[in-house]
Amino acid sequence: MNTPRAQWVNTTHDWSSAVDTDHLAHIRQNPAKFAPDGPWHLVLEVLGYAADEASGSGGGRCVLVLHADGSLSVRDDGRGTDTRVDERGRSVKKPVMATKDLRFFDSPQAEVLPDGHPRRGMSVVAALSDWLVHTNRRLNGAWTQRYELGVPVTGLEPIEVDGTTGTLVHFKPSAPVGPLTTPTLTGPTLTGPTPDDLTHLAATWPQLEVQLDDRRGPH
Repeated sequence: MNTPRAQWVNTTHDWSSAVDTDHLAHIRQNPAKFAPDGPWHLVLEVLGYAADEASGSGGGRCVLVLHADGSLSVRDDGRGTDTRVDERGRSVKKPVMATKDLRFFDSPQAEVLPDGHPRRGMSVVAALSDWLVHTNRRLNGAWTQRYELGVPVTGLEPIEVDGTTGTLVHFKPSAPVGPLTTPTLTGPTLTGPTPDDLTHLAATWPQLEVQLDDRRGPH
């Protein structure tokens, strides 16, 4: 028999609510605060969860893809996002995208990400993206869900199980966040993580191997 949802223990997120619209609105009203380095900070927020999985399992890998349309994606090989079945037989995913991470968001002692800014959680990525698609593979099933500005616009849509586990987060940063650029003498230039950035990731999260796949073409 499935455990009633009201009895589920909150660890990283509050299971009682799937969406916190006030929380998402607060993030969207303050893009400079919650994405201080633009899209790169959002990437680091996602990588933080892959690093958590890698640390808990003794090591892990992920692939960061820079897509031609300006979107970014991170695929890891962890356990996948916690998904449970409630007392009514409904599948319920931990609300990592649309509610605050209880460990970080309001904590002055929050973990610092490799860019030197505080970690606040995946809801920052979702709220500051025009769209985000969360694909999840666990041992007991697989599904995908789409969000727009942090709000889910689909339910959990089942996908074919392929024998793997892990999470794929694919998102398009909204206009206030800006593109993935770096300043030059002639103006901003489309760029991506530098070798120094990747070296810093390896030093900060030694149990997580990050592979970069730049699909944007010449720039």
